[in-house]
Amino acid sequence: MSIFPVILSQTKFIHQDSLKFPLEERALQFGDGIYEVIRIYSGTYYLFDEHIDRLYRSAEAIKIKLLYPKEELKQLLLELLKRNEVTEDGKLYMQVSRGSAPRDHVFPKDVDPNIYAYIGSQPRNLENLKNGVAVITQPDIRWQNCYIKSLNLLPNVMAKQEAYEHGCYEAILHRDGLVTECSSSNVYFVKDGKIYTHPATRNILHGCVRMAIERFARDLHIPFIEEAFMLEEIEEADEIFLSSSTSEVTPIITVDGKQISDGKPGAITRKLQAAYEKDAAILENSISSLV
Repeated sequence: MSIFPVILSQTKFIHQDSLKFPLEERALQFGDGIYEVIRIYSGTYYLFDEHIDRLYRSAEAIKIKLLYPKEELKQLLLELLKRNEVTEDGKLYMQVSRGSAPRDHVFPKDVDPNIYAYIGSQPRNLENLKNGVAVITQPDIRWQNCYIKSLNLLPNVMAKQEAYEHGCYEAILHRDGLVTECSSSNVYFVKDGKIYTHPATRNILHGCVRMAIERFARDLHIPFIEEAFMLEEIEEADEIFLSSSTSEVTPIITVDGKQISDGKPGAITRKLQAAYEKDAAILENSISSLV
């Protein structure tokens, strides 16, 4: 499946080859904007309301006033789905910048924000879900407002690249040994039947799948404790896993080359992924059929 050809640019639906970014686009010059990635299963957005709510929270946090009320934007994105005739799995990428204006650090006056959205391919990584992934640890050198889903991702990119160069899937980030999250996902520590993860403060992105996992854990009567853990605790974990819209609930089996527990995906991680698949109405290639 290739990238679908119709994109949303402001209120226009155009072919992707027709899109032209303004020369003085603040997203390009300053990273002055926000974004969302929404997973699509069988032609339906997953956690749609949660993502749209977070987009508006991020916009408010950096003082961008969106042109549309939430319901109008949602209708535009549903129309984008319809125009692309999406019936399979994929993802929506949506970006909002402060707008286009002569380059100046100060916010431009009387300039509307630019909004772009497109739908592309996002196959499920069944191998990772079945067998788990290896990760490394890296210092968290990002800014102090990670709860904003901003376009300023260079520290995340550098951490992810470091993981890639070590043959790993992700990088667990830490501030002076206190684990925050990963470069593009949230991370969880399981011990004695309890799930631990960093509180939803300014220092992490409040993941939409993270919110769903908290709900799944409650339904499964698994304690979900918003309490950060230290790097040195990782080797004592019964399970470690990560979550995001593109990774779902992925087991972590080694950290910095050290095996977690028996080196296999854990029972709680499996239960949460099964709950995710049920919630997202994933009928084919479910984790239960893979293990």
